[in-house]
Amino acid sequence: MTETKRESVLRRMPSGVWILGFVSLFMDISSEMIHSLLPLFMTTVLGADAVVVGLVEGAAESTAMIVKIFSGALSDYIGRRKALALFGYGLSALTKPFFAIAPNLGVVLAARLADRTGKGIRGAPRDAMVAGLAPPDMRGAAFGLRQALDTVGALLGPLLAVGLMLLTSDNFRVVFWVAAIPGILSVALLAFALREPAPAPGEKRSNPIRRENLRRLGGAYWRVVVIGAIFGLARFSEAFLVLRAAQTGIAIAYVPLVMAAMNVVYSLTAFPFGDLADRMDRRSLLAFGLVLLIAADVTLAAAHHWGLVLIGVGLWGAHMGATQGLLAAMVADSTPADLRGTGFGFFNLVQGSIALLASVLAGLLWERAGPAATFGAGALFCVLALVALAARWRGARQERR
Repeated sequence: MTETKRESVLRRMPSGVWILGFVSLFMDISSEMIHSLLPLFMTTVLGADAVVVGLVEGAAESTAMIVKIFSGALSDYIGRRKALALFGYGLSALTKPFFAIAPNLGVVLAARLADRTGKGIRGAPRDAMVAGLAPPDMRGAAFGLRQALDTVGALLGPLLAVGLMLLTSDNFRVVFWVAAIPGILSVALLAFALREPAPAPGEKRSNPIRRENLRRLGGAYWRVVVIGAIFGLARFSEAFLVLRAAQTGIAIAYVPLVMAAMNVVYSLTAFPFGDLADRMDRRSLLAFGLVLLIAADVTLAAAHHWGLVLIGVGLWGAHMGATQGLLAAMVADSTPADLRGTGFGFFNLVQGSIALLASVLAGLLWERAGPAATFGAGALFCVLALVALAARWRGARQERR
């Protein structure tokens, strides 16, 4: 795609999609400024051990997964998605000062659970709003743009945290106070800049999780969920990229730059790939994303030098750019408009649960068989996903005949 065409797509992008993208950007800056330092804060300031850190993080992410399905269904039921998204972002913003004043681990745990609850509440309604605001022929680009801006926030947050730590002589609490500022900006932007389209006159709402409504989430939707689940087994936590980098001679001080490199590639590729998804067969692009992840896994499995690690991490970021917005667009295309919140809720719940399982399996393989086995297993699950995708593709062609 030429630069002129890409600029044309960006100019035609509805302003609401841009607003939701910058809302995500500011909240990610706020959250990542805290999350990138929170494990160290818990261990060095509050005296926690690694087990406690793991329990806090596990409880927080599990809470977010459970909440996602309910918030999506509720947004369909009430027909007003902005209010729920605003509540979710507001709850997360409200937690930031509590990290700064936390005297003990109990307060940190409560704040972390509330923060992830906010994330769970806002995710499905926000994605449903993106799908509703973007024209059908621009949904891939819309989700790619929102994801690109979100990832820029995930990149800037840790960098700002590092800079502030250097300026304040490692004063965690000052950094946490500053992190509250972009969180407030995120909520204000959503509250005052985004106008949600009014429901259609006479539009009726019913319980989206009733049996007759769930049946309307047809085979095309559930196939996307299954493909996404298999895909998720191959994409375990990025923490293992950091561990791999630490094994190959990169100085500890520079190891965090591995995640920065991944996020740079991710943010640069998310919109171009999202726009491409509107112009070609999406299954082909998903298959290409799987091939990129296979290449990343194979490279990281064989890496014995930091140069190969960076190549593998770059491929990992490219596969994220190629697939994350694409999967969201596929969910939007396969769900009725009045059930999109529910559809995204179920999809995100399955994705989060699979990601947790994949990370546990990856950790067990890492401990018992080594990093090569971990990344090799990821490549194997990618191959299985490719086989499933090809089988569905062949079946769809036979049905058309």
